[in-house]
Amino acid sequence: MSSTHILGISAYYHDSAACLMRDGEIVAAAQEERFTRKKHDHRFPANAVEYCLKAGGIKGAEVDYVAFYDKPLLKFERLLETYIDYAPSGLRSFLMAMPLWLREKLWIREQVEEHCNYKGKVLFTEHHESHAASAFFPAPFESAAVLTMDGVGEWATSSYGYGRGNELHLLAELHFPHSLGLLYSAFTYYTGFKVNSGEYKVMGLAPYGEPKYVKLMLDELIDLRADGSLSLNMKYFNYCQGLTMTNGAFDRLFGGKPRQPESQLTQREMDLARSIQDVVEEAMLRMARHVHKETGERNLCLAGGVALNCVGNGRILREGPFENVWIQPAAGDAGGALGACLSTWYQYLGNARDVEQVKGGHADGMRGSYLGPDFTNEEIRAYLDTTGATYRRLEHNELAEYVAGLLAQEKVVGWFQGRMEFGPRALGARSILGDPRSPKMQAQMNLKIKFRESFRPFAPSVLRERVADYFEMDCDSPYMLLVAPVQERHRISMTDAEQKLFGITKLNVPRSTIPAITHVDYSARVQTVSRVDNPLYYDLIAAFERLTDCPVVVNTSFNVRGEPIVCAPEHAFTCFMRTEMDVLVMGDYVLDKRDQDINLLDRDLTWQEEFQLD
Repeated sequence: MSSTHILGISAYYHDSAACLMRDGEIVAAAQEERFTRKKHDHRFPANAVEYCLKAGGIKGAEVDYVAFYDKPLLKFERLLETYIDYAPSGLRSFLMAMPLWLREKLWIREQVEEHCNYKGKVLFTEHHESHAASAFFPAPFESAAVLTMDGVGEWATSSYGYGRGNELHLLAELHFPHSLGLLYSAFTYYTGFKVNSGEYKVMGLAPYGEPKYVKLMLDELIDLRADGSLSLNMKYFNYCQGLTMTNGAFDRLFGGKPRQPESQLTQREMDLARSIQDVVEEAMLRMARHVHKETGERNLCLAGGVALNCVGNGRILREGPFENVWIQPAAGDAGGALGACLSTWYQYLGNARDVEQVKGGHADGMRGSYLGPDFTNEEIRAYLDTTGATYRRLEHNELAEYVAGLLAQEKVVGWFQGRMEFGPRALGARSILGDPRSPKMQAQMNLKIKFRESFRPFAPSVLRERVADYFEMDCDSPYMLLVAPVQERHRISMTDAEQKLFGITKLNVPRSTIPAITHVDYSARVQTVSRVDNPLYYDLIAAFERLTDCPVVVNTSFNVRGEPIVCAPEHAFTCFMRTEMDVLVMGDYVLDKRDQDINLLDRDLTWQEEFQLD
């Protein structure tokens, strides 16, 4: 009996991606940005499709179904109705949007045929149905409540329902323009960060501020109801008809114009970030409580861009009514490609769902989210030989001990191993690693390696069985989507003078025995590591613990600011050479920066343009 192949595609908004499933199993998934090196690339994911088909060993003509992650005609209807409602003030925005719609977005079947060499059936799932499918079907639960929250799909901005077996039922939706995701993006824009990219910066900035604007937001901007539904006062927002998120009335309400990107952060931005984070967390908690009341389920599955707000997720886990929470690692639009595949397999084709079979021996159906390209030692060596790089090869079983020794010496290590992660987080396949005990590690990695804002926190990777020894949680968190407090016994008490510090001056005060991953509010965005999902990374952390008695390492994504996470050896080597990283480990090959000729990349004249900082 021949296999059934489903190709899922998300495209044309941001973070386009492709996913391939064979008989209900995820074969491959990747974002287009990783191949084109254009961050948040929204174009048709031709390169990601090519990779997925290659990983599955098939051609486009052998695919049985192509599934697209939303319904373009419904989205176009919303666009037209919105422009008509606000006419003539939205004319400029309308004229800018129409060419792309008329050239590409309304012609998905033709785009699929052109880029995929596929002439079969193209199915279209609704946007939030794709999110919900990506949340429930890979989850380790037979039944669960499902909550999706993002900016906007066709009309829906949030939805909830439940999944049981191979069925998914959405019960209610919140509709555009009233959106928790767009509300957060409005403050992302107002505090000087890039919309659909900088929201996590607002989340990271929030602990430096005070919630002084919460009352003003709830009085003027948002009608937040007991069930978590909300209405926005649209007189303060410009995203329906304009080219910005907020308007002059918003400026007057909060006492000034939006911060200019890259200008100095002030206490005002920190207080705004803290205030909107508090409001969004409260909305998330109210939504979760309402969904629990309506469904009676013990388990909750989350997806949509707002589900990347790991501080809010952590509060739902600790304070909400659900016993278990599972979050899709590619919670944003990229995960829609996966959701479209899953919806097709289970809902359109009606295939049975067995949770143990879905998990396949793993904690869930995502297999650690290691679904992207990998490279053999032979391929890595062939690339290194073309560059003239100096390297040494270790036996595979020596790697963990050797690299653990480097980390214990406070070396910063680029770690390139196995299949690339699907989703926005580096999870030990395309990571930059450091020693969490070092008080200088956060500043060093931010300023000399990541080239990003000094306030940004780093995340810990911790052995799953040791997580409760260091953090106030004791559950799986393999995708770095839950924030938890550092355990009291690892904290360092602040002096009276330190307690009086405010704003960014809080940054340089060590707060725990693992200061490099402890945020100013004593929190950390935790990744638990199991041997099942990533044995080499687990062995590395275990080796580091044997050397230092610390089962935690600093883990940040292998990229610099403005650049996507590295995909291939050439991306990793370029990033290594252009930063102050000490060591690069690719496969079994180890490169020490001191051994490299700094002129190796002089011929690469396009690097500064390709990896331009935003």
